[in-house]
Amino acid sequence: MTMKHGVGAATPPVIAILRGVTPTDAIDIGAALIDSGIRMLEVPLNSPQPLESIARLARTFGEQALIGAGTVLTVRDVEEVAAAGARLVVSPNTDPQVIRRTVELGLDSFPGFFTASEAFTALGAGATQLKLFPAVTVGTAYLKALREILPRTAGVWAVGGTGAHDLADWLEAGAAGIGVGGALYKAGDAAPVVRERAQALHAAWARHLATRRA
Repeated sequence: MTMKHGVGAATPPVIAILRGVTPTDAIDIGAALIDSGIRMLEVPLNSPQPLESIARLARTFGEQALIGAGTVLTVRDVEEVAAAGARLVVSPNTDPQVIRRTVELGLDSFPGFFTASEAFTALGAGATQLKLFPAVTVGTAYLKALREILPRTAGVWAVGGTGAHDLADWLEAGAAGIGVGGALYKAGDAAPVVRERAQALHAAWARHLATRRA
C-alpha cells in the first residue's frame, strides 16, 4: 500500500526519530533536518511534551515535511496526535485497533512488526507501510526472505540500529526506507550536529542512487 501523504521521490527514504526532543528545540532540529533533505520527522510520545513538539513542527513545516508521532500505543494516542497535526503514526507493535483508527482519521499508519504473521495482521487492518523492528537483530537477510511472501505493494521500513552506514544495504534488501534514531538525534544534541548527521545520510542515499544508475 502507498502512503497517503508522500514527501516525494527526490527525498531520502529516511524517517528521523526525534526521541527526547523538547518543544523548545523542535523547530531548530526540524529545520536542520529539512534543510539537509530529510522530510519525514517522528516525535515519539515518550519525549517531553510530545504533542506540543508535534504541533509546532506541523505548523512550521507541515507543507515541507511529513510530521508524525512515534511510540503510538493506543487509540487515544492516535486521536491526540491527529489533533496536534500529525499525519504519520508509528508504533513499535502491531495493534489492529490502533491501525484502523489511524486509517479512519486519514493518517499514514506504520505499525511495528517482527514476524510474518504480524506483518499480515497489520496489512489486513489497513496499515499504510510496515516497520520492521528491531531491524538490527535480524539483518537484511531476514527482510529478503520476507519480501518473497509479502505483497509487492507493502513497503517495509527498517528501524532499530540503522543509519548512514547501512542505508544502502537495507534498500538493496528490499526496504522502502529506514528510520534513524540515536544515530541522527539524541536528546540535547545541537542543531549543527544533527545537520551534519543528516547530510551524511543524504550523501549515503546519493551514493546508492549513483551505484544503481551505473
